[in-house]
Amino acid sequence: MKSYENIAELIENLTLEVKAINDEIATLQAEPQSFNEQIIFQYIATCSTGKTKDFVRSLGVKSERGSLFSSGDVSKLIKAGSDDISSELLAIARKVANTKNKNGKLR
Repeated sequence: MKSYENIAELIENLTLEVKAINDEIATLQAEPQSFNEQIIFQYIATCSTGKTKDFVRSLGVKSERGSLFSSGDVSKLIKAGSDDISSELLAIARKVANTKNKNGKLR
């Protein structure tokens, strides 16, 4: 933990962290508004592009190319985003992806 000038500064920073966490919780509690959001929710829940790909394939959905949905399609959706995915939800998915890539497999 970094040092602070005074307790008020620490309290302010902790309050901001709590607000950010509460905002993430609210985002994750919302129902998906599109199929792409459903895919992103699945990725966040599993932390796995492979498991997310299997989920999409089980629904019989194909990629934009007309072929079977792949892990690369999931990664592309997370990186590039889509107009029908909320920016808050996409930010959470990217945070999960970055944490996974940085630290290896999530536990």
